[in-house]
Amino acid sequence: MPNTRSNKKRVVVKLQNLPADLQEAIRKQYPMGFTDHMIRVDKGPGDFFYAIVFETEDTSYLVKIDVNVDGQIDDDDDKDYYNDDLKGADEIADNAEEEEEKEVRNDIADDDLDD
Repeated sequence: MPNTRSNKKRVVVKLQNLPADLQEAIRKQYPMGFTDHMIRVDKGPGDFFYAIVFETEDTSYLVKIDVNVDGQIDDDDDKDYYNDDLKGADEIADNAEEEEEKEVRNDIADDDLDD
């Protein structure tokens, strides 16, 4: 079986540390962004980074991409999206109960008049 491994230099580097011309070439290769092309590289227990592959004629780059992974929702965000308390909800519920009680009393009074 022939050796398919190339003699290219292999480099792991952060995107920000690449020269501007290589950064521009990467942007041209991934015009729609990196999201669908990133791979997760595990460095050890609990340590990892995300990267994309970029090839030039003489070098194979593994380009580290900074990714913000939100593991927890901020308390403020939690309150905004999952808050069951609506402003005035108690008043609306109380008004609905009072209206219902009035209707029941009116129905009873109407029944008494019919008798």
